[in-house]
Amino acid sequence: MLKGLYTAYTGMINEQHRMDTMTNNLANASTVGFKKEGATSQAFNDVLTVKIRDASWGEHLPQRMGNNNPGVKIGENYTDFTQGSYRVTGNTYDLALDGDGFFAIEFTNKAGETSTMYTRGGQFTLNREGYLVTEDGDYVLDTQNRRIQVNTLLESKIDTDGTISQNGRTLAKIQVADFEDYNYLEKYGETYYRPIEGARMTPADAQINSGYLEMANVQIVSEMVNMISITRAYESNQKIIQTYDSSLEIAVNQLGRV
Repeated sequence: MLKGLYTAYTGMINEQHRMDTMTNNLANASTVGFKKEGATSQAFNDVLTVKIRDASWGEHLPQRMGNNNPGVKIGENYTDFTQGSYRVTGNTYDLALDGDGFFAIEFTNKAGETSTMYTRGGQFTLNREGYLVTEDGDYVLDTQNRRIQVNTLLESKIDTDGTISQNGRTLAKIQVADFEDYNYLEKYGETYYRPIEGARMTPADAQINSGYLEMANVQIVSEMVNMISITRAYESNQKIIQTYDSSLEIAVNQLGRV
Protein backbone atom coordinates (compact mmCIF):
# COMPACT_ATOMS: atom_id res chain seq x y z
CA MET A 1 0.00 0.00 0.00
CA LEU A 2 1.06 3.62 -0.49
CA LYS A 3 2.44 5.10 2.72
CA GLY A 4 1.61 8.60 1.48
CA LEU A 5 -2.10 7.89 1.90
CA TYR A 6 -1.60 7.00 5.56
CA THR A 7 0.64 10.02 6.11
CA ALA A 8 -1.96 12.41 4.72
CA TYR A 9 -4.72 10.59 6.57
CA THR A 10 -2.99 11.01 9.95
CA GLY A 11 -2.45 14.66 9.11
CA MET A 12 -6.18 15.15 8.52
CA ILE A 13 -7.06 13.37 11.77
CA ASN A 14 -4.61 15.57 13.68
CA GLU A 15 -5.97 18.78 12.14
CA GLN A 16 -9.52 17.67 12.96
CA HIS A 17 -8.46 17.19 16.59
CA ARG A 18 -6.92 20.65 16.65
CA MET A 19 -10.08 22.11 15.12
CA ASP A 20 -12.25 20.47 17.80
CA THR A 21 -10.05 22.02 20.48
CA MET A 22 -10.16 25.47 18.90
CA THR A 23 -13.93 25.45 18.42
CA ASN A 24 -14.39 24.48 22.07
CA ASN A 25 -12.29 27.49 23.05
CA LEU A 26 -14.38 29.79 20.87
CA ALA A 27 -17.62 28.35 22.23
CA ASN A 28 -16.48 29.27 25.76
CA ALA A 29 -15.00 32.68 24.95
CA SER A 30 -17.64 34.32 27.15
CA THR A 31 -17.64 31.68 29.91
CA VAL A 32 -16.54 33.10 33.26
CA GLY A 33 -13.30 31.55 34.50
CA PHE A 34 -12.77 29.34 31.45
CA LYS A 35 -9.17 28.42 30.58
CA LYS A 36 -8.40 27.69 26.95
CA GLU A 37 -6.89 24.43 25.76
CA GLY A 38 -4.23 23.66 23.21
CA ALA A 39 -3.40 20.50 21.26
CA THR A 40 0.04 18.97 20.70
CA SER A 41 1.27 16.53 18.07
CA GLN A 42 4.31 14.34 17.46
CA ALA A 43 6.07 13.85 14.13
CA PHE A 44 6.98 10.36 12.99
CA ASN A 45 10.72 10.92 13.47
CA ASP A 46 10.12 11.96 17.11
CA VAL A 47 8.10 8.81 17.79
CA LEU A 48 10.72 6.70 16.02
CA THR A 49 13.54 8.23 18.08
CA VAL A 50 11.78 7.44 21.34
CA LYS A 51 11.07 3.89 20.19
CA ILE A 52 14.69 3.26 19.16
CA ARG A 53 15.99 4.53 22.50
CA ASP A 54 13.51 2.48 24.47
CA ALA A 55 15.65 0.11 26.56
CA SER A 56 12.79 -1.48 28.43
CA TRP A 57 13.27 -4.69 26.42
CA GLY A 58 16.99 -4.82 27.04
CA GLU A 59 19.94 -3.44 25.10
CA HIS A 60 20.59 -6.50 22.89
CA LEU A 61 17.00 -7.64 22.29
CA PRO A 62 15.66 -6.40 18.94
CA GLN A 63 11.99 -5.45 18.81
CA ARG A 64 9.60 -4.71 16.00
CA MET A 65 8.43 -1.19 15.31
CA GLY A 66 4.81 -2.26 15.48
CA ASN A 67 2.16 -0.26 13.62
CA ASN A 68 3.99 3.08 13.49
CA ASN A 69 3.22 4.70 10.15
CA PRO A 70 5.04 7.67 8.65
CA GLY A 71 2.78 10.51 9.68
CA VAL A 72 1.76 12.67 12.60
CA LYS A 73 0.60 11.33 15.97
CA ILE A 74 -1.94 13.15 18.10
CA GLY A 75 -0.31 14.23 21.36
CA GLU A 76 -1.84 15.46 24.59
CA ASN A 77 -4.08 18.44 25.19
CA TYR A 78 -2.92 21.05 27.66
CA THR A 79 -4.66 23.85 29.55
CA ASP A 80 -3.42 27.44 29.50
CA PHE A 81 -3.88 28.78 33.05
CA THR A 82 -2.91 32.37 32.31
CA GLN A 83 -5.17 34.94 33.91
CA GLY A 84 -8.07 36.31 31.91
CA SER A 85 -9.33 39.87 31.68
CA TYR A 86 -11.67 41.43 34.26
CA ARG A 87 -15.25 42.52 33.78
CA VAL A 88 -16.74 45.04 36.18
CA THR A 89 -20.17 44.01 37.53
CA GLY A 90 -20.53 45.89 40.82
CA ASN A 91 -22.13 42.79 42.37
CA THR A 92 -20.66 42.06 45.81
CA TYR A 93 -20.71 38.31 45.28
CA ASP A 94 -19.04 38.41 41.87
CA LEU A 95 -15.44 37.57 42.74
CA ALA A 96 -12.27 37.51 40.65
CA LEU A 97 -8.88 36.15 41.69
CA ASP A 98 -5.79 38.25 41.08
CA GLY A 99 -2.91 35.76 41.03
CA ASP A 100 -2.57 32.00 41.15
CA GLY A 101 -5.23 30.00 42.96
CA PHE A 102 -8.73 28.54 42.82
CA PHE A 103 -11.98 28.83 44.72
CA ALA A 104 -12.92 25.64 46.61
CA ILE A 105 -16.39 24.32 45.80
CA GLU A 106 -18.44 21.55 47.42
CA PHE A 107 -19.68 19.59 44.42
CA THR A 108 -22.35 16.89 44.47
CA ASN A 109 -22.75 14.67 41.40
CA LYS A 110 -25.91 12.97 40.17
CA ALA A 111 -25.15 9.89 42.28
CA GLY A 112 -25.17 12.03 45.45
CA GLU A 113 -21.40 11.76 45.96
CA THR A 114 -19.80 14.89 47.39
CA SER A 115 -16.28 16.05 46.62
CA THR A 116 -14.26 19.26 46.49
CA MET A 117 -13.78 20.91 43.12
CA TYR A 118 -11.74 23.99 42.25
CA THR A 119 -12.59 26.81 39.87
CA ARG A 120 -11.56 30.27 38.74
CA GLY A 121 -15.14 31.20 37.96
CA GLY A 122 -16.39 33.48 40.74
CA GLN A 123 -19.93 34.21 39.56
CA PHE A 124 -21.51 33.47 42.94
CA THR A 125 -24.86 34.28 44.48
CA LEU A 126 -26.91 33.60 47.61
CA ASN A 127 -29.60 30.92 47.80
CA ARG A 128 -32.77 31.11 49.91
CA GLU A 129 -30.98 29.98 53.05
CA GLY A 130 -28.25 32.58 52.61
CA TYR A 131 -25.50 30.18 51.51
CA LEU A 132 -22.93 31.39 49.03
CA VAL A 133 -23.30 29.16 45.97
CA THR A 134 -22.29 28.94 42.31
CA GLU A 135 -24.69 29.36 39.41
CA ASP A 136 -25.31 25.60 39.53
CA GLY A 137 -26.09 25.64 43.25
CA ASP A 138 -22.79 24.19 44.49
CA TYR A 139 -21.60 25.54 47.82
CA VAL A 140 -18.56 27.79 48.15
CA LEU A 141 -16.28 26.66 51.00
CA ASP A 142 -14.41 28.67 53.60
CA THR A 143 -10.91 28.01 54.95
CA GLN A 144 -12.36 25.37 57.30
CA ASN A 145 -14.04 23.50 54.42
CA ARG A 146 -17.45 24.65 55.64
CA ARG A 147 -20.32 26.18 53.73
CA ILE A 148 -20.57 29.96 53.93
CA GLN A 149 -23.86 31.39 55.20
CA VAL A 150 -24.72 35.07 55.56
CA ASN A 151 -27.77 37.15 56.43
CA THR A 152 -29.55 37.94 53.18
CA LEU A 153 -31.10 41.08 54.70
CA LEU A 154 -27.78 42.70 55.48
CA GLU A 155 -25.16 44.13 53.17
CA SER A 156 -21.96 42.12 52.95
CA LYS A 157 -18.36 43.26 52.52
CA ILE A 158 -15.67 41.02 51.07
CA ASP A 159 -12.04 42.00 51.61
CA THR A 160 -9.14 41.12 49.31
CA ASP A 161 -8.12 38.27 51.65
CA GLY A 162 -11.58 36.71 51.30
CA THR A 163 -12.97 37.79 54.67
CA ILE A 164 -16.76 38.24 54.59
CA SER A 165 -18.23 40.64 57.14
CA GLN A 166 -21.62 42.15 57.94
CA ASN A 167 -22.12 45.13 60.25
CA GLY A 168 -18.45 44.93 61.17
CA ARG A 169 -18.69 41.29 62.28
CA THR A 170 -16.57 38.65 60.52
CA LEU A 171 -18.63 35.70 59.29
CA ALA A 172 -16.23 33.57 57.25
CA LYS A 173 -13.16 33.61 55.05
CA ILE A 174 -13.37 32.30 51.50
CA GLN A 175 -10.93 29.50 50.78
CA VAL A 176 -8.41 30.07 47.98
CA ALA A 177 -6.31 27.00 47.19
CA ASP A 178 -3.34 26.57 44.90
CA PHE A 179 -1.37 23.59 43.64
CA GLU A 180 2.31 22.94 43.13
CA ASP A 181 1.89 21.47 39.66
CA TYR A 182 -1.20 22.12 37.53
CA ASN A 183 -0.47 18.99 35.51
CA TYR A 184 -2.09 17.11 38.38
CA LEU A 185 -5.39 18.91 37.87
CA GLU A 186 -8.06 17.20 35.79
CA LYS A 187 -10.69 19.25 34.02
CA TYR A 188 -14.23 18.43 35.12
CA GLY A 189 -16.73 20.25 32.96
CA GLU A 190 -15.75 23.63 31.56
CA THR A 191 -14.59 25.53 34.65
CA TYR A 192 -14.19 22.89 37.39
CA TYR A 193 -10.92 21.12 38.15
CA ARG A 194 -10.26 18.23 40.48
CA PRO A 195 -6.87 17.08 41.79
CA ILE A 196 -5.65 13.62 40.84
CA GLU A 197 -3.16 11.35 42.58
CA GLY A 198 0.10 13.20 43.11
CA ALA A 199 -1.41 16.69 43.43
CA ARG A 200 0.12 18.80 46.18
CA MET A 201 -1.53 21.91 47.57
CA THR A 202 0.48 25.04 48.28
CA PRO A 203 -0.44 28.35 49.96
CA ALA A 204 -2.19 30.69 47.55
CA ASP A 205 -1.14 34.32 47.25
CA ALA A 206 -4.09 35.41 45.11
CA GLN A 207 -6.22 38.36 46.13
CA ILE A 208 -10.00 38.39 45.85
CA ASN A 209 -11.61 41.35 44.10
CA SER A 210 -15.29 41.84 44.83
CA GLY A 211 -17.49 43.26 42.08
CA TYR A 212 -15.40 41.78 39.26
CA LEU A 213 -15.43 38.62 37.16
CA GLU A 214 -12.48 36.94 35.49
CA MET A 215 -13.45 36.20 31.92
CA ALA A 216 -12.09 33.44 29.69
CA ASN A 217 -8.47 33.86 28.56
CA VAL A 218 -9.49 33.13 24.97
CA GLN A 219 -8.35 35.64 22.36
CA ILE A 220 -10.98 35.37 19.63
CA VAL A 221 -8.80 36.91 16.91
CA SER A 222 -5.91 34.54 17.65
CA GLU A 223 -8.22 31.54 17.68
CA MET A 224 -9.74 32.55 14.34
CA VAL A 225 -6.28 32.89 12.80
CA ASN A 226 -5.38 29.44 14.12
CA MET A 227 -8.58 28.02 12.66
CA ILE A 228 -7.68 29.39 9.22
CA SER A 229 -4.24 27.79 9.49
CA ILE A 230 -5.77 24.47 10.55
CA THR A 231 -8.26 24.57 7.67
CA ARG A 232 -5.53 25.15 5.12
CA ALA A 233 -3.41 22.31 6.54
CA TYR A 234 -6.44 20.01 6.41
CA GLU A 235 -7.12 20.96 2.78
CA SER A 236 -3.46 20.35 1.86
CA ASN A 237 -3.63 16.78 3.21
CA GLN A 238 -6.95 16.32 1.44
CA LYS A 239 -5.40 17.35 -1.89
CA ILE A 240 -2.56 14.86 -1.33
CA ILE A 241 -5.07 12.04 -0.94
CA GLN A 242 -6.93 13.20 -4.07
CA THR A 243 -3.65 13.25 -6.00
CA TYR A 244 -2.83 9.70 -4.87
CA ASP A 245 -6.34 8.62 -5.80
CA SER A 246 -5.94 10.06 -9.30
CA SER A 247 -2.55 8.37 -9.71
CA LEU A 248 -3.97 5.02 -8.61
CA GLU A 249 -6.89 5.41 -11.00
CA ILE A 250 -4.50 5.99 -13.90
CA ALA A 251 -2.34 3.02 -12.87
CA VAL A 252 -5.34 0.68 -12.66
CA ASN A 253 -7.49 1.83 -15.57
CA GLN A 254 -4.92 3.02 -18.12
CA LEU A 255 -1.48 1.51 -17.48
CA GLY A 256 -3.06 -1.89 -16.88
CA ARG A 257 -4.35 -1.95 -20.47
CA VAL A 258 -0.86 -1.63 -22.01
